Amino acid sequence: MKKAFKSFDFTLMFTPIALVIFGSIMIYSASMVLGPVKYDLPSNHFFIRQVMWASVGLMVMLFFTFFSYRHLQRLTKVIVFLMIGLLLGLFVFGEERNNAVSWYDLKVMSFQPAEMVKIGLIIYLASVYAKKQSYIDKFGKAVIPPLVLTSFILALIVLQPDIGSAAVIGFIASFVIASSGIKGRHIAFLISVTLAFVLLIAPQMVTDERLSRFTGAYQPFNTPEGDGYHLIQSYVAIGTGGILGEGLGQGVQKLGYLPEPHTDFIMAVIAEELGLTGVLIVIGLLATIVLRGLFISRRCKDTFGALLALGISAMIGVQSFINLGAMSGLLPITGVPLPFVSYGGSSLIIMLGSMGILNNIARNVKAKSENRSATNQPISNHPQENKVERLRQGVKSWQN
Repeated sequence: MKKAFKSFDFTLMFTPIALVIFGSIMIYSASMVLGPVKYDLPSNHFFIRQVMWASVGLMVMLFFTFFSYRHLQRLTKVIVFLMIGLLLGLFVFGEERNNAVSWYDLKVMSFQPAEMVKIGLIIYLASVYAKKQSYIDKFGKAVIPPLVLTSFILALIVLQPDIGSAAVIGFIASFVIASSGIKGRHIAFLISVTLAFVLLIAPQMVTDERLSRFTGAYQPFNTPEGDGYHLIQSYVAIGTGGILGEGLGQGVQKLGYLPEPHTDFIMAVIAEELGLTGVLIVIGLLATIVLRGLFISRRCKDTFGALLALGISAMIGVQSFINLGAMSGLLPITGVPLPFVSYGGSSLIIMLGSMGILNNIARNVKAKSENRSATNQPISNHPQENKVERLRQGVKSWQN
């Protein structure tokens, strides 16, 4: 047990836990008035539920910390069928929220399959591209087939319609694909085709509601009582907080001004109550996880493990960027939660489970490194290990 404890990557163990604890406190602050006034619930309702899901998530994280990540590669087909089954099931058993049928109501909790698809698709892409390393330069044989399944999964999410989740998953998949060792000209071709496709279907996807998100994000003061109202309230929260904030629990914007202050706009509450200091602490902790994951990806000699670590890092980085972008007006509001901090059971459990997977990869990397040091053996030049050299160079470019 002592040996297993020493093998932990403590950065990846305690940084997410610190964010979860901090997030739970902020959820209580953000919802203690919202619960009784808007939902006729106890003031600690959302806090208690978040702590409950955090407890489950921590157990899931601990499980995957000891569960060899290589077993996930063997379960890839099961994971793919589960993803597709859950997404198709929404069209029959799904619950509509915010004009999208993207949730299952399990009575004890609501579950959003798109959250599971994020990590599931990372596992699939990491597995399939790891197996294709010997002919990764062949575009038609190696690159295209996984993209067909990825496109099908994204289409199922768009049809819900949940454009925000589809965009997040698409960006995450792009990082994994671009870092898999495929040629630069293939990456350029895929980017061109994707942009052309988006421009082609964009006019058909535009509705008044979706258009209002863009006008609200980039011209909020043109409609201060309409589309721009939510972002303006976020600006007020940020401006009021200053450097040190108004004090924990002392924020005003959460009292009916900010929409969903405990989920999408929780960073605005943090900005108002803890100021720029609190915001920078959260961003710093999130950045620590992302950079640590990229570092582990570079050191991992197993292609599957390296891509898996990179995908998990990209998942956290992309979600954080989109959430913060929406809060600050850089991006349209998409309803993407802030990892580990925003209220939400399915998102929190998936995120903590992903941290367990990442920690397991880190433990494996550390064990191999120690074994080489103990035997004074150089790093092997076996072709299987050299397959990830181009991948690690790609990861290095993302870090830089």
